[in-house]
Amino acid sequence: MNKGQLIDAIADGASLSKADAGSALNATIDAIGGALKKGDRVSLVGFGSFSVSNRAARTGRNPRTGAEIKIAAKNVVKFKAGADLNSKV
Repeated sequence: MNKGQLIDAIADGASLSKADAGSALNATIDAIGGALKKGDRVSLVGFGSFSVSNRAARTGRNPRTGAEIKIAAKNVVKFKAGADLNSKV
């Protein structure tokens, strides 16, 4: 399912226009992204939780040449599915 199909499903399920469903989805994504940027955890009961984790710097290898390369530290988003979501899958 892509974003357009998700908007269609939201519009049908909530009896909204596609424009309203798209606006709601975009606002939700922006709100989650803003909270994660501040370092907060976003927990949606039954669906799952989003959190930010710091990945440490490390040394890797270029698979083509075998030469060692330095991979910088960075923050990554993690998602842990909730029990209800796991039971549906």
